[in-house]
Amino acid sequence: MKISNFEQIPLSEPLQKALAEKGYTTPSLIQERAIPLLMKGGDLLACAQTGTGKTAAFALPILHKISQSTRQPYRRGVRHLVLTPTRELASQVADSFKVYGKYVPFTTGLVYGGVSEKPQIKQLFKGLEVLVACPGRLIDLMDQGHVDLSQVETFVLDEADRMLDMGFIRDIRKIESKLPRNRQTLLFSATMAAPITKLGQAMLTRPDEIRIAPQGTTAEKINQAVLFMAKGAKQKYILETLTRRADEQPRELTLVFTRTKHNAKNLAKKLNQEGLSADSIHGNKSQSAREKTLERYRQGEFDILVATDVAARGIDVKDITLVVNYDLPMESDAYVHRIGRTARAGKSGQAISLCSEEEVALLRDVERLIKKPIPIDRDHSYHLQEVENLHLSNVKVKKPAQGKGNRGGGGGGGGNRNGGGNRYGSSGGKNKNGSRRFGSRSNNGNSQSQSSSRGAPKTAQPSRTNRSRNR
Repeated sequence: MKISNFEQIPLSEPLQKALAEKGYTTPSLIQERAIPLLMKGGDLLACAQTGTGKTAAFALPILHKISQSTRQPYRRGVRHLVLTPTRELASQVADSFKVYGKYVPFTTGLVYGGVSEKPQIKQLFKGLEVLVACPGRLIDLMDQGHVDLSQVETFVLDEADRMLDMGFIRDIRKIESKLPRNRQTLLFSATMAAPITKLGQAMLTRPDEIRIAPQGTTAEKINQAVLFMAKGAKQKYILETLTRRADEQPRELTLVFTRTKHNAKNLAKKLNQEGLSADSIHGNKSQSAREKTLERYRQGEFDILVATDVAARGIDVKDITLVVNYDLPMESDAYVHRIGRTARAGKSGQAISLCSEEEVALLRDVERLIKKPIPIDRDHSYHLQEVENLHLSNVKVKKPAQGKGNRGGGGGGGGNRNGGGNRYGSSGGKNKNGSRRFGSRSNNGNSQSQSSSRGAPKTAQPSRTNRSRNR
C-alpha cells in the first residue's frame, strides 16, 4: 500500500503530534518503506541517498517502542544504542530524537571524545533509553564499567559503510560482543559497497533489505560539474566565483571542501581578506568550537563554510545551494556525502569540483562509483585542456600522496580530538619491537599525532589514561 501521509503509519499519538507540529506530513521513500518494517521488529539493511531522511526512518520506530513500553532504564544500562562515525553526526542524531520525541518521556545521552567524560559518566549512571555514541569513547567507558549493554533492544549503525570499514571493525565487533543476541539490528547508509554489505549482513539475522537508489547514486536535483585547471589556479577561481556569487546571490550558503585542515583554515582566511564572509571547521578545532561555527552557519551569520570531510556525513544545514570540491576526496564515496549537503529534502542545488592534473585518478574513481561522467564546465578562463585530455585518455595515472592526515572522509569514529577514523588515529603500523605504533595519522585532514600532541615518544604506546583522553 502506498503511504502518502504519516497518519497512515500506526505511530503513537505523541509522535504524530510532534510530526504535525514540525509540518512533517509526507514520509520520504526510505521512511515509507523502513518504518513499517522496523515496527514489526525485524533486522534491516538500508541504503538510500543522503538527505532522504534516514535518521527519522530509524528514530521514529525506536521512539514508538519507547512510548508503548513501561520499562524503565536500569542503572548504567542502555535500551537503544545508535553508533555514528563522527561527533557532528552523533549530535545531529541526538537532536533529531529530541525533536521527534518531544511529547514522549524518555532519556537520551551523547558519548564521544574530545570533551570531558565526566558529564557522560553521570548521564549513564542513571540509565538511558537512547544512547548515541562514537565507538572509541564508548569502549573506554565500557572498559571502565560505566555502561552496560547487556540489555540493548535496538542496535543501529548509522553511516554503516564507514562504521564497518576496516578502520572500525574491531571496535564494532567489541561493542557487538557485549550486546544480547536477541536484539534488533539496523544498518543505514548512503553508500554500501558489496564487501561492506557482506560484513553488515554477518551481523544481521534474516534482514529485510531496502535500496532506494543504486549504490553510489547522487541526488537527481544536484547540478554537477567538473572544472579542469592547474592546482595553482584554484584559489584565484574560487575567489572570483564566490565574489561574483555574493553580489548576484546574496545570503546563499556555500560549502567548500578541502582535503586538509591547513587548506581549510588558510582558504577561509583568504576569503575573509577579500571581503567575503567565511569560517572553517576541521579537526584542529575543539568540538565546542566546531558546533558553535556550524550553528552560526545555520543561522546565516556567514555565507561560506570551508571544511574538511569532518562535515561531509550527516550534517544537515538547510539552504546550502552550492558545494565546491576545492580538493577532490581521497575516497570516492566521500564525494557522494559531500555533494549531498545540497539539494536536501527535495530542493535543488549545485556541486562543482576543481580537478588538477594530480587529481585525475580521484575523479576517475568518483565517476566509476556514480556510474556516469560528471559534465565538464569549460566556460571559465582557467580551463586546462591537457588535464581534460588526460582524464579522457586511457593513460594510467597515480593517486596523489595522501599527505599527513588525509584519509578522505568520514572520520571521528573513535571520537578522538582530531576526529580520526581509526580509533587511535593510527595507521596500524608496527615499531621494530613489534608493538603497535600509535598517533601516526588520523582522518578528516587531521595531521597532528596523538603521541606528539601529548608530548610522548613517537614509538611508545600511550598510557591507558592518555589513550582514554585522546579517543
